[in-house]
Amino acid sequence: MPQVAITLAEGRTPEQIRALLHEVHAAVLRTTNTKPEYIRVVVHEVPRSHWATGDVTLTEMDATASGKEQQS
Repeated sequence: MPQVAITLAEGRTPEQIRALLHEVHAAVLRTTNTKPEYIRVVVHEVPRSHWATGDVTLTEMDATASGKEQQS
């Protein structure tokens, strides 16, 4: 029974998440020898303030990027 876990920063629409679930399910179905009902796909959404890269949260990166855009 394949199980796929995907972790994303918050910010996608429900339609985007649904499309992702569909595409991942289709890829697993295409590439494994299993029944569709055995495939599990889970999306975990993490608040942008709870995800950091290089000790900078995504929220902080967004603020920095937004400031740069306003300066242009």
